[in-house]
Amino acid sequence: MDCVLRAGVLPDSSLVGRKVAESEQMTLASPAYLARFDVPLGLDDLTEHRMVAYAASASGQPYPLDFEVEGGVREVMLPFDVTVRGAEIYTAAGVAGLGLIQVPRYRVQHQIDAGELVPVLRHNPPPPMPISVLHPGQRHISPRTRVFADWLTALFERLQTERRL
Repeated sequence: MDCVLRAGVLPDSSLVGRKVAESEQMTLASPAYLARFDVPLGLDDLTEHRMVAYAASASGQPYPLDFEVEGGVREVMLPFDVTVRGAEIYTAAGVAGLGLIQVPRYRVQHQIDAGELVPVLRHNPPPPMPISVLHPGQRHISPRTRVFADWLTALFERLQTERRL
């Protein structure tokens, strides 16, 4: 393998990473969910809310929701009725009204445009998701991998300018 593209925080591994972009993340819910639980206007409003739990692949434990607050990140674990392990089913559970979800904008822009998901808590967004090119650590990055990573960086900069990432 020459390289892989990875979205998310990089795990410790023998691979070397180069961040090429950050993707805006959002907290969202379906209109039906918001009709039942009301629109949260601040983090203090979350006490009566639920989330769709996304389980870590390694431990099986659900990730908390993350919110940027005063230069830091606040983790919030809400009650949940369902736990999922895949991005598609996570989004589908949010559309089905099973709770709040946090995903990169690019993954759900279609559902937002269709009115299936509504952004909430925009004043406390989740931290951006890093996107990195990884290559084996036992060798220097090849010229073709460097050119690929440079091209990805430029592509992601254009997508961010167009607000599609």
